[in-house]
Order: sequence, then structure tokens, then C-alpha cells
Amino acid sequence: MNNFSDPSPVAEAAPKPKLALPTMFQLGLYQMGLGIMSVLTLGVLNRVMINELAIPALLTAGAIAMHQVVAPARLWFGQLSDARPIAGLHRTSYVWIGSALFALAAFLAVQVMWQLGDSLQTTGWSGATYAWVALLGVIFAFYGLSLSAGSTPFAALLVDVSDEDDRSKLVGIVWSMLMVGIVVGAILSSRLLPQPLNSTCQDLGQADLALLRTSVNRLFLIIPGVVFLISLFATFGVEKKYSRFATRSTTVDREDQITLGRALRVLTASRQTGLFFTFLLFMTISLFMQDAVMESYGGRVFGMCVGETTKLNAFWGTGTLIGIAGAGFAVVPRLGKKNTARFGCLMVAGTMLLIILAGFTANPRFLQWGLLLFGLASGITTTGAISLMLDLTAAETAGTFIGAWGLAQALARAIATVLGGAVLDLGQLLFNRDVLAYGLVFSLQAVGMITAIWLLSRVDVQEFRDNAKAAIAAVIGQELD
Repeated sequence: MNNFSDPSPVAEAAPKPKLALPTMFQLGLYQMGLGIMSVLTLGVLNRVMINELAIPALLTAGAIAMHQVVAPARLWFGQLSDARPIAGLHRTSYVWIGSALFALAAFLAVQVMWQLGDSLQTTGWSGATYAWVALLGVIFAFYGLSLSAGSTPFAALLVDVSDEDDRSKLVGIVWSMLMVGIVVGAILSSRLLPQPLNSTCQDLGQADLALLRTSVNRLFLIIPGVVFLISLFATFGVEKKYSRFATRSTTVDREDQITLGRALRVLTASRQTGLFFTFLLFMTISLFMQDAVMESYGGRVFGMCVGETTKLNAFWGTGTLIGIAGAGFAVVPRLGKKNTARFGCLMVAGTMLLIILAGFTANPRFLQWGLLLFGLASGITTTGAISLMLDLTAAETAGTFIGAWGLAQALARAIATVLGGAVLDLGQLLFNRDVLAYGLVFSLQAVGMITAIWLLSRVDVQEFRDNAKAAIAAVIGQELD
């Protein structure tokens, strides 16, 4: 009978230590690596394809946008890392595997890009050329899946290793490190890319193109390898020491657990959620339409070399960091969240007009200052909009609402990238001057921001608080039923 007596109490697992500030910055290095990689894809490849290889902007943007189109796959990767640990780790192993795969995919994308350029030059728009375009899109989709395979478990790791009282600080540091990575990536890339040998940057000779090809291949071999090593160091030992995953009885409502269908239902659950979602959609598309065309703008209109146009990301990233810090500490406390978002949108529209005017001067210095101001405006806009979003929903539904918006935002950025390329191609058909064609893209961004301001003016904070909580809860309840 002694075998059926009360068992000895099982020793409880020792409580996990709190995250120290150095560990938060260590984790932030992974996001810094992603920022560096974004410069390679959106700061180098788009420029080379549109300018040096003369691939239409729509096809260039469409291929690059494929890495954002596959964003819904992060739902599967999030659930997979929850259910199937690798080598005893739920997150770290996925981060490392994903990092290795996206480093490989980036190098493969460059090789396919050169084959596409060669095919276009020798055979024109033949079946083989279109096949290379399709393969490039597939490679970028694989790149996006690899990013999701690593970054989604990483986002879950941030939840696992933090508590409510320090999570906002951790997320703030990690997100800021992403912007630092963009600045660092722009500077490193510009140093590793060559100046032309005997011709201008607008009219490269064959020797210049051969030199560019060699240097770009070297860049995409060195930088992704360094980023992979950074990802290893950023997450090494963190999960094992700090993760609370095994001891938490309930799963936190994370962004990667939201399906696309659920996201759309949540974001349109009531009149106010629909209005706010539409505002965020217009804001995001208007912020990122220039992603696929800005570097080629610097090349064609300002005569800048590939290394110089890549460095433009440093001006934008620096401005964004200043904007985020300034908005958080000075603008939001004085203007309020809604007015900060409105002010930021107005600033973005104004800086787009400045960037257009800079094109008529063809002075690279004016473009650099314009992008610094654009980054400043972007940081203010983003801070105001995110602060307002966090303020506009109850704690019970905040995770679902933010997760739904995170997925929708990724797809909005894909739309923005493709739309920027399509509008540029349209502008080149309508106008015989490059500055006017690019100006059409930037003008549409300004119009989109003014539209976002109008939509924001219709958002009623009190009505949102009164109705949105119940509407979102009803959507979630229906899914549970």
C-alpha cells in the first residue's frame, strides 16, 4: 500500500533568470543581421537589375516582392517550432537553419540575376529569359521562406525569454538594432562595391560590368556568411538559459499564430477596426513604394554608382532611428499619439516632394538630405501609428490585433514593392524624362499619405474602445465554436 501513498513532491524547475541588458543587445544582433540582408536585396539587387541589366522595374519588383508574399508561411513555422524541437531546442535550431538557408538563397539569387541579364542581352524577351525571371521569383520565395523559418521562431523566442515587465524594452532594443543593421549594411556594401574603371556610372562599359559582377558576387558571399555567424552568436545559449516555454501553461498569443483569414476577420471586425486597418494599409504602402526604385533613381537621375546608391540606405536608416527616438521622447508626449501619426504622414508627403525636387537639380547631396528627412518622417509616423494601435484595443485582444496587423503589413509591403515598380514602368511609358517617371512614384506616395491622414481623421478612439473589443472577441469566439 505504501506504493499508493502520496508521492514525494516533484522538484520544481528552478526559476529562469531575468534578461540582462547585454543579453537583450545580444539578441538584437540577429535583427541587425536581417537589416544588413535587407540592404543587399532592396539596396543592391534592385539597382543592378533595373539600371545595369535593364530589366523592367515591374518584373524586378515582382521578383523581389515574392519574399514578402510568402509571409503567411510563418504561421506554419511558428507552430512547427512549438511542437517539434530540434536538438532539444524549440527556437534556436530553427533560427540557425533559417539563417543558413537565407544566406544560401541570397547568393543563388545573384547568380540567377546574372543569367537573366545575359539571356536578356543575347536573346531578348525569349522563353529562356522569362524562365529565368520565373526562377528568380522562386529563389526569392525560397529566400522569404528561409527568413520566416528563422525570424518567426526568433520572434517567439523573444516572448519565451521575457516577462511582461521587460518585453517592451526587449522589443524596442531588437527593433532599433534592425535599423542599425540597415545603416551598417549600407556602409559595408558601399565599401565593397567598386567605382567604374573608365566610364560614368550611367554608361558602364563591358570591363566595368565584369568588375561589378565580380564585386557583387564577392559581396553576396561575404556579407550573408557574416550575417549567419552573427545569428549563431546572437542566439547561442539564450534559449537554454532564459526560456520559459516549458513552464508556461498557456501559449502567449503571438503574431505567428494568426492566419491570413483570421487576420482579415479581426481587422474588419467593426467599422472602427476597418477604418484603422485601411489607414494602416495606406500608410504602409505609401511608406514603402520607393523600396524597389530608390537606388535606381540615384543611378539614372543623379548618376550615382552602385556603391553610392547603396549608401543611401544609411541616410534613411539614420533618419528613422532619430525619428523613432525623437517621437517616443518628445513628439508623442506633446502632440499625442493620433496627432503624431498625422504629423508624420504629413512630413512623409512633404519629403516625397523634396525628393522629386532634388531630382531636377541632379545633386546627390540634396537626395541624401531628402532621404535623411524621409527617414525622420518615417520614424515619427511609425511610432505614432504603432503607439495608437497599442492604445486602441483592450489587453484581452491586443495580441490578436497586433498579430493580425503584422501579417497584413508584410503583405502590404509586398504590394508596395510591386506597385512601385509598376508605376515606374508606367511613368517611363508616359514621360521621356527619368525624373518625371520616378516623380510619378513619389507623387503617388504623397497622395497615399494624404489619403491616410483623411482616414485617420475618421478614426474615433472612443468608438473604437467601446465597440472593437466586443467585435474582435466575437470573431475569436466564432472561430473557437
